[in-house]
Amino acid sequence: MHAFAVPGLPEVRPGDDLASLITERAELSDGDVVCVASTVVSKAEGRTASLSAFPPGPRAREIADRLADVTGEEKDPRFAQAVLEESTEVLMEAPFLLTETRFGHVGVNAGIDRSNTGDADLLLLPMRPSESAERIRSGLDADVAVVVTDTSGRPFRHGQRGVALGWAGMPASRDWRGETDRDGHKLAVTVESVVDELAATANLVSGEGDGGTPVVVVREFEFGDHDGSEALFREVEGDFVRQALRGWEYARD
Repeated sequence: MHAFAVPGLPEVRPGDDLASLITERAELSDGDVVCVASTVVSKAEGRTASLSAFPPGPRAREIADRLADVTGEEKDPRFAQAVLEESTEVLMEAPFLLTETRFGHVGVNAGIDRSNTGDADLLLLPMRPSESAERIRSGLDADVAVVVTDTSGRPFRHGQRGVALGWAGMPASRDWRGETDRDGHKLAVTVESVVDELAATANLVSGEGDGGTPVVVVREFEFGDHDGSEALFREVEGDFVRQALRGWEYARD
């Protein structure tokens, strides 16, 4: 397969038709995977906000004060309030805010961005990224899959990488369980998160910062003859890291 960025996309504004903007600049082929950064999806969907829209409550003030004490930097309680309102669960309050969004993604600060926000203070994640992916897909002029991407950190590793927030037109994962390795042993646990791998591929091409290439086309990717799964975000019952975090509290030496 190979991946290429879609050139010449303008600054996206609320109400813009992303599918049309992509179609005008890229000749798509059936089977392509179109990876779209959540930044431009959020902008098109009007998911920008002002800090003044989040008057802080007591919990937000408490979180901001504690983070300021831990980090030695002043923290805006309005930002903490925005994170709380965009989250269904707070897993960590210090030394940073780690939360679950309404659609199941776990990330720092509910994925709220303070860069590339245009005239706004904040850029919130799309409310339902898989629905966003399906809307974009339905407006494109080829039979493609669409993945809405973001970047986030990883436990136990330095740095960020691309991940999928939403997808349409393909399964999230391919299931290798029941297939055999080269020695004939049956695979018992391997489920490959394909949409995350495609998102990471796109991120290599689109980059970070001011690159201005938020849409990447991955061509000639083959899912193969495997079972597919729509599961991406772990259920709480099987997420032992989340369960451990619920009983953990940050202690500053």
